[in-house]
Amino acid sequence: MRWTGTAVTYRTAAIIIAVTLLHAAFCTQAFAQSSGNNGVSNFLGNIFGQKSATSPQAQAAPAPEGAPSAPSAPSAPPPWSGEDGGSGHPLMTANAIRQAAANFPNCVASMWPDAARRHVTQANFERFTADLSPDLRIMDLMDSQPEFTKAIWDYLDILVNDNRLAKGREILARYKPQFDAVEKAYGVDRYAIASIWGIESNYSTQMGDRNVLNSTATLACIGRRQGYFKDEFLTALEILNRGDLRPEQMRGSWAGAFGPTQFMPTAFKRYAVDADGDGRRDVVDNPADLIASTANNLRKDGWQSGQTWGYEVVLPKGFNFMLADKAKAMPIAQWEQQGLRRADGKPFGNQADKAYLLAPAGADGPGFLMLQNFRVIMKYNPAEAYALAIGHFADRLRGGAPFVQPWPRQERVLSRAERLELQQLLAQRGFYRGTPDGQFGGMTREALRGFQASIGAPADGFASSDVLERLRGR
Repeated sequence: MRWTGTAVTYRTAAIIIAVTLLHAAFCTQAFAQSSGNNGVSNFLGNIFGQKSATSPQAQAAPAPEGAPSAPSAPSAPPPWSGEDGGSGHPLMTANAIRQAAANFPNCVASMWPDAARRHVTQANFERFTADLSPDLRIMDLMDSQPEFTKAIWDYLDILVNDNRLAKGREILARYKPQFDAVEKAYGVDRYAIASIWGIESNYSTQMGDRNVLNSTATLACIGRRQGYFKDEFLTALEILNRGDLRPEQMRGSWAGAFGPTQFMPTAFKRYAVDADGDGRRDVVDNPADLIASTANNLRKDGWQSGQTWGYEVVLPKGFNFMLADKAKAMPIAQWEQQGLRRADGKPFGNQADKAYLLAPAGADGPGFLMLQNFRVIMKYNPAEAYALAIGHFADRLRGGAPFVQPWPRQERVLSRAERLELQQLLAQRGFYRGTPDGQFGGMTREALRGFQASIGAPADGFASSDVLERLRGR
């Protein structure tokens, strides 16, 4: 699901062509033209990163009849690079990592009193932690800064494809009774749940194969997010101690997300439900629990029953792109007064619904009015590309058409070096007040708008190669 903390949430899995697309993106912290926070790291890390096991483990027991199939065993992971992390954090230096790794057994043992306060038995604590060892490769994944050469339209092409749609329709038909029950109980659209299942793990075929307890223990004892991951580790122990899941079921991403819809341990604790009354909350191999738990998550995050996630819209000529801001939500009626129309020609829904405008590819790409349910999806994973993919995939599953307007496919995505240069040039001109890091978020978009407005260009905040050339003074 996600790796969430002060800057993060993690959710997500892989897709069928992940090996050829951005293996290094396991832990990226930037997404071209996207939200620019570490939630994107989890999205791209799990969507495009191939998960690997850290050590041999007992084979999982056969799944119940009709349950999702387990992924095939991956190849051995590469070793830790032995280099400092890219973040520059003092706990991510090679020496700090080695020292913490040497102290790993003591660190794990020191968490017993906290586990006991969570009612984990000493016998179970010793049993579940006996074979843990630090997986230092995670340090590279946590702190890498890969180059990105894919645009948002390329990611959408990959995530929303005919093969995945066909699988999604099969899932909806196979588990129709479970989806019926969940829609009635939680008011959450079945197509949204099926979409998350498909995009997070390609319908249980790519869930990750790292030992969740081992990964979270590594991150709880080594690196720059120890406080956050200590809670995840202890919660994973609680799950095992309670008996909701077996150790072999808790395998997932390097950050600890597991199951077909990628729950972090703490998210499991908050949202998992026992839908079939068998005494276990099994979000890995029990479709009823999986579907209901994912729905419960969305409902508790504010899902509005019967409402869509948003609308593709056509913007009028001369539109003021300063309005394309998450903070500038307005009722649909006011957006219509601004000249916005649905791209498919249909009328909008409730005129009083508040929405904000997203223009992820700038003035030359499609626009989208985003409603409350889009914000809910972004709580699941705060990456605009992820949330847009989920909403669009859900629409396609229910029989909707592809997006109407073309993407500016002629645009070239800037390299990380060019993104860093763009921020530096914006700072030199007084538009950017942050620390240039090559990662684009709201501050960069706002600075770009200011510069674009100053030169009489559409202030759409889109970092094109043309804008970079203008900043260079060419």
